[in-house]
This record gives sequence, C-alpha cells and structure tokens, in this order.
Amino acid sequence: MGVTGNGTSGTTVAELVQRRWGDHRVGLRHEDLVLSHHQVASGAAARAALLTDLLPRGAEPHLGILLDNTAEFPLWLSAAALAGAAVAGINPTRRGAELARDITHTECRVLVTERAHLPLLDGLELPGVRVLVTDSDAYAGLLAPYEGARPDDIAALPGRPVRPGSRLLLYFTSGSTGAPKAAICTQGRLAAAGGALVGHFGLRSDGVHYICMPLFHGNAVIADWAPALFAGASVALRRRFSASCFLSDVRAYGATYFTYVGRAVQYLLATPERDDDRDHTLRLGFGTEAGAVDAERFEARFGARLVEGYGSSEGGAAIQRTPDTPRGAIGRAAPDGDLAVVDPSSGVECEAARFSGEGRLLNGDRAIGELVNRGRSPFEGYWRNAPAEAERLRGGWYWSGDLFYRDAEGFLYFAGRTDDRLRVDSENLAAALIENILARWDAAAGVAVYAVPDPVAGDQVMCALSLRAGATFDPSDFAAFLDAQPDLGTKMPPRFVRVAPRLPLTATNKIHRVALRREGFRCDDPVWWRPGTERRYRVLTAQDEAALLRAYETHDRAALLHR
Repeated sequence: MGVTGNGTSGTTVAELVQRRWGDHRVGLRHEDLVLSHHQVASGAAARAALLTDLLPRGAEPHLGILLDNTAEFPLWLSAAALAGAAVAGINPTRRGAELARDITHTECRVLVTERAHLPLLDGLELPGVRVLVTDSDAYAGLLAPYEGARPDDIAALPGRPVRPGSRLLLYFTSGSTGAPKAAICTQGRLAAAGGALVGHFGLRSDGVHYICMPLFHGNAVIADWAPALFAGASVALRRRFSASCFLSDVRAYGATYFTYVGRAVQYLLATPERDDDRDHTLRLGFGTEAGAVDAERFEARFGARLVEGYGSSEGGAAIQRTPDTPRGAIGRAAPDGDLAVVDPSSGVECEAARFSGEGRLLNGDRAIGELVNRGRSPFEGYWRNAPAEAERLRGGWYWSGDLFYRDAEGFLYFAGRTDDRLRVDSENLAAALIENILARWDAAAGVAVYAVPDPVAGDQVMCALSLRAGATFDPSDFAAFLDAQPDLGTKMPPRFVRVAPRLPLTATNKIHRVALRREGFRCDDPVWWRPGTERRYRVLTAQDEAALLRAYETHDRAALLHR
C-alpha cells in the first residue's frame, strides 16, 4: 500500500486507543450498530482483558482474526494493541490445509471468527487453538465479566510491555515459491503510517473513513483504519465490498475518505450512471492500481479525487505522489527513501525511460528493472522465515520484488511483478500453490502458472498445460475439476488456459516462465478463456484477442504485454 512516511514513531497504537476514552462522538458504524469512540475504547479494553486471560503463558501472544468487516475486527485490533499482542489477519478465500497453515504458522492460540466462516474450519487440524465465535451466546458470556474495563488499566501480557517496537500485525504476502509469508508491522510503524497519511492528506477528526476493502489486508488497516484512529475520525464498515451499495453507504455514513484497489474502481465505474452521482460527501480515495484512465473517469463522474500510491507490502519502499506527477506515473521516492530501478541480475541501475510522442515506452528492455531501496529500510521482517528475509535484504538493499521504470525527471512507473508472483484483485498469489492444485487434474502431464497483465489493473491468472498421451482438453471437465477442489481459493482459477504439446524449458530443464509470460495469450497454441464472470471456458478467438488488445490500449497498459 502506498504510504508516505516510512519510519517508526514513538507513539503506540495502544496510546491512540487510550486517547479515545471519554470521546462520545460517533466512532464506529456497521449496518445498524453505532458506537461512540468511548464505547469502542471500552469494548477494546474488555476484549484485551479477556485476551490476557485466554492466551497461554509462555506462548507467542498472537491471535488470528477470520472475520468479514464487522465491528469486531477493529475492536480486536485495538484490543491486541492494548494487550501487547499481535493480530494475524486470516484470508477467508484460503481453503483447506493452506488455511490451517496460515493459522498455525503464525502461532495463533486464539482465533476470532463468526458463524458464516465456521464451515471453513471443518476438518482442519488446529492444535491448541481456542476458537471464539463472535455471534454466539458463548462469546457474549465470555466477555460479560470484563465489561467496564478501562483501556489505561489493561496490564500488558507478562514480559510483553507495550512499546513502539511491539509486534501488532502479521499480514500475509505471497512470494515466488511456497506458502505466503507473514510480514511484521509494529505498533510504532502502524501509528507512524497513520500519522503520515493524516498529515499528507489533511485528514481531520470530523471525517468519516469508509472501510470497504477487507481488513485482513494491509490496505484497509494501514491506510484507512490507522489514519482514522490517529486523527480521531469515525469509521464506517462494509462487510464486503459492493459496487452497487457504495454510494448509498457513502451517503448514509457521510463518508469523506476511503481506500481502494484498482478492480474496485472498475466495478464502481461499471455501475449505471445516475444524475445524483455527485450528491455525496466523499472527497478523497487513496489506493493502488486504478490507473490514470480510471482515476480520471472516477473523478469526472463522482467528483472525488483518487490518489494513486505505492508501498511494498512489507514497508521497505514507498513512493510519494506530488502535484507535478505525470499521467501514468506513481510519483517519486519518498523524502526518506533512496530508491533505484536496477537490473536484478547485475545490480546495475537501469537507464532512464524514453517515450514516444504518444507516451509509449520505447526502451522497456533497458529501462524496466526491480525497485530497490538502497537506504535505510523500515522493513521489519517476516515471522519465522529467515531465508525470505535474507532474500529480501540481499546485498544490504531492500528488494521490492516489483518491476518499475523511471523517467529522466525521477518519476517512477509501475511495470509489473518479478518472478512468478501474481496480484489478482489486490491479492498476492503464489503460482506454485496453484500449480500443485492443477497438477491433480488427470489429463495434465505438466502445469505452469504465471501472470498476464490485467487490462485495467494487476494481473490475471494464466496456465499452460501439456496433456498426457491420448488426452484432449475438455473445457467442461476442466471447469468441473476446478469447482471440486476444496483448497482452490476464489482468486486462483485461471482466466486463460494455454494447451501446449510441451512446456518450454530452459537449458537447466526448468520451465521457461519468462517465455510463457512474454507470449501470454498471444501464442501459437490453442488458448481457452473465461470472459467476464463466466465460469466455463471457451476458445479465445481472433475477435476476442482484438477486443482484449483494445482494452489494454484504452487503459494505457499495452506496453505491459511483452512478446
């Protein structure tokens, strides 16, 4: 998430929660529930007191939250801060053993969930994990003895004093191989991020922050909830993002600020236009991957400005947008950063980008490289993953894993992901996990999963399949197979399927992913795809390909298609 101001402040999130005690203005709204700031602080204190009694002595003070955006989510974030515990946001689109791994890897001894998500836990091995179901009578009974707790009276867990360096968030980010990594964010860094956004955007205590992005992601917590807490602004929650309900929510809550990802903006622009599209209080949206075209369309239609930002998920690099930022660029390095675009194989800085009169990148092969931070990095590490930390910080630099190019004026432009990571609807996916699932299909002899650019924002999932001798690609059978896989997350099914006689290999007999990504869906092999929201596959025709290419050109993303 793009947050300027990378450092760690001397303020803790616990202190920010304590400041709200005695503040009887509206602090939190969700559906029919309205809580004052004072009630939020009181509820957080009660949950913190319960948590300190539930967590086993000597165990890591970690709890998992498997919830939609209900009032319980920010209450437990605040409770963890008061108790000196850390929250692992658990993604409800994960399934089976991978979901269990997220919970056990982060050593959660308490898991807060709701009835709607209980089926996800059926059959999972979660030894030593206490499950709290927020919409149950048992949960209400557990909290009852702690009513009346005050946030400034909560004793931190033994041996865990609340300090700026105390862990508060363990949020998952996928890498190129293996399972997602849990990045660490301390109380000081989260408070600093909130304060930086308050200062940068002039956010005020009378504002209303609309949180429609999922709180298990850093986007919503770092860039929406934290600045609201820092400023003393009100928070309004939407259980799950809904384009059709967006404006009615904004009007009902009097929302002034929200965060987004590019796909959400696209969905909003796809809603029918109305004469009252500008009849609302919304003034600013902050997010990533909307693109210049859609940001301009959003402001023209709804009268609210969208500000694109960039910050690596782990906090190691941030880009600051300034008023003179050119169309299509993200901005320049934040004042406290020393960012460079380098060739990842040599470490040599790439040449400045050159553009045609129409704005097309002319020297992408020499200008595109990986974004690195050569200066002090606020990256705080991964939970129990020293090899991944070392890879991220190799050579004394922070390697973002993201591709960029830089113009002669120093403005940075996002160009995609390195290795085989995919970012679909703002979620980072690891190709290896999807490959392991697709390899179960009886007809498959070989599988490669990789990203192709989405015409609007982020990536789409593409796979190349080589088939067993005598097998043919049956689109209905393949779709039925995908539907039957319990651990295939909702973002994982391939949009495009390339059926190849054999997968391309490198000299070391590894799958040549670079070649596959470069060709994308414009290849000589048959390609099947799922247009729009369709669940079944059909052949990608020349007319389909032409329409897709026009969509890339409309959104200024044609340069990302490498062949």
